[in-house]
Amino acid sequence: MAHVVVAAVLAMAAAAAMVSASPAEGVQPLSKIAIHKATVELHGSAYVRATPALLGDQGEDTVWVTVKYGWENPSSDDWIAVFSPADFISGSCPNPRRNADEPGLCTAPIKYQYANYSANYRYWGKGTIRFQIINQRSDFSFALFTGGFENPKLVAVSKPVAFKNPKAPVFPRLAQGKTHDEMTVTWTSGYDIDEAYPLVEWGMVAPGGGVRNPTRTPAGTLTFNRGSMCGEPARTVGWRDPGFIHTAFMRDLWPNKEYTYKIGHELSDGTMVWGKSYTFRAPPTPGQNSLQRIIIFGDMGKAERDGSNEFANYQPGSLNTTDTLVKDLDNYDIVFHIGDMPYANGYLSQWDQFTAQVAPISARKPYMVASGNHERDWPNTGGFFDVKDSGGECGVPAETMYYYPAENRANFWYKVDYGMFRFCVVDTGHDWREGTPQHKFIEECLSTVDRKHQPWLIFAAHRVLGYSSNAWYAAEGSFEEPEGRESLQKLWQRYRVDMAFFGHVHNYERTCPLYQSQCVTGERSHYSGTMSGTIFVVAGGGGSHLSSYTTAIPRWSVFRDQDYGFVKLTAFNHSSLLFEYKKSSDGNVYDSFTIDRDYRDVLSCVHDSCLPTTLAL
Repeated sequence: MAHVVVAAVLAMAAAAAMVSASPAEGVQPLSKIAIHKATVELHGSAYVRATPALLGDQGEDTVWVTVKYGWENPSSDDWIAVFSPADFISGSCPNPRRNADEPGLCTAPIKYQYANYSANYRYWGKGTIRFQIINQRSDFSFALFTGGFENPKLVAVSKPVAFKNPKAPVFPRLAQGKTHDEMTVTWTSGYDIDEAYPLVEWGMVAPGGGVRNPTRTPAGTLTFNRGSMCGEPARTVGWRDPGFIHTAFMRDLWPNKEYTYKIGHELSDGTMVWGKSYTFRAPPTPGQNSLQRIIIFGDMGKAERDGSNEFANYQPGSLNTTDTLVKDLDNYDIVFHIGDMPYANGYLSQWDQFTAQVAPISARKPYMVASGNHERDWPNTGGFFDVKDSGGECGVPAETMYYYPAENRANFWYKVDYGMFRFCVVDTGHDWREGTPQHKFIEECLSTVDRKHQPWLIFAAHRVLGYSSNAWYAAEGSFEEPEGRESLQKLWQRYRVDMAFFGHVHNYERTCPLYQSQCVTGERSHYSGTMSGTIFVVAGGGGSHLSSYTTAIPRWSVFRDQDYGFVKLTAFNHSSLLFEYKKSSDGNVYDSFTIDRDYRDVLSCVHDSCLPTTLAL
């Protein structure tokens, strides 16, 4: 018997390892560079020139820089890198050098492009590339390397270029607070608290225009250092100073009213440094009967509009998803990004790149996030999965760069009441099984919602704790994470969860209403009356490289799409909801269903949903 138990445990461990590793098929582009092996061999015939030297002189936080370069020995594997800070050669280097006399490079670039991206380079030994640069609190330089990525040799460096104010507040991220009448705004700057005081100026938009009773609210300030990272590359070549992250709370908001705000800092001499002005609409009160529209997706990642860093085809759909959501900004109210945000994987500069990419959304709409394996997972750090998917970040950047209304920010689980919706957001980087703090939270979140006023109950997590016919899950025969739904399906059924959303698998899939792997109805597009099971949705096609399915389609799989996209939920009232899956490429609907029901349908008993009753009179 003992041998059987041991074998079962080993099999489960192997399955967990396979499932955990499978989504990492793409390669973080910056990890392809053996920067620890780089040598500095500046050559007299080589040059790099970047213009303009002054960036953002009109207050811009994103600009284009033209880089001209050349040398007498061009090669097809030469490449141009962007470094920040600009002085990336001198200073203490944590990487081992091959000999004492050899200069070493101790930081990875923030982006790069092959030199022959410019058509003339291979033949004429000179070329021109345009890079998109965002304000990242320091200056920049551009470097020409030969020797490819495996044996890079630095042959030329440009003079530094810099933003007019590198410390300026940038890239605001809204999030709903712990109560419905609270909106938080988080942003990044180069100002520590002893240099400038962070604040947000905000107020309700008056009916005739202008701002009613503008208020200034102070912000808290956080940061982290190299020692906060748990492993390589985050502690070594991937490290970059994150600056300072500020969060302010705008409280006592009137439901559905429009507000305007701008982030800023008061310098010691009283001078104000302001960011851009934005507007947002305050959340509805819990149970409020109004039109409410939700966006849900996972695994978006980031991409570069200048074409750099894209040789690994790592997140090819990311910009499509972002741009489609920006174009449709007036037609939804709140966003849930359920894990795997930038896929920085220990290259900290990529967090700035990601916040810049989604800023047109997050500055206007609450941008609620969940923790994914590429944010949290690292061995021996208290997580549930002992894998290296976070590149040594072990959750620190995600837990600092974004606000979410958790009781303990190190435990990435929380609830959100948004009008007629209750969202229970779960952290699959921590144990969710019975007897754990997270399992207790899940039951409390599901059991404390008043369904007559908040009829739409949504469960969301990163790893698939429900159902997916993804190829690697199917190979293990589980169609889920190991022990994914075993401790949860009775809770979903007892508390009548409408839908459970997951990412991690980079595609789209919707199931029938399910309980214990069985469809409880044959309906596919319209559900009415008593809901006898939960609909499970994989919405992991936000932008990262796509995942394949098993060839045999399970009976519970209603719709599958191996493409990039997101889900939109529209609650018209307490009885009617529309579900839509839209592709990122065109924003059109490719799968949908409706739900029509009354409160009594939520109360109706189905298998395992009600406690025993008495026959007493």
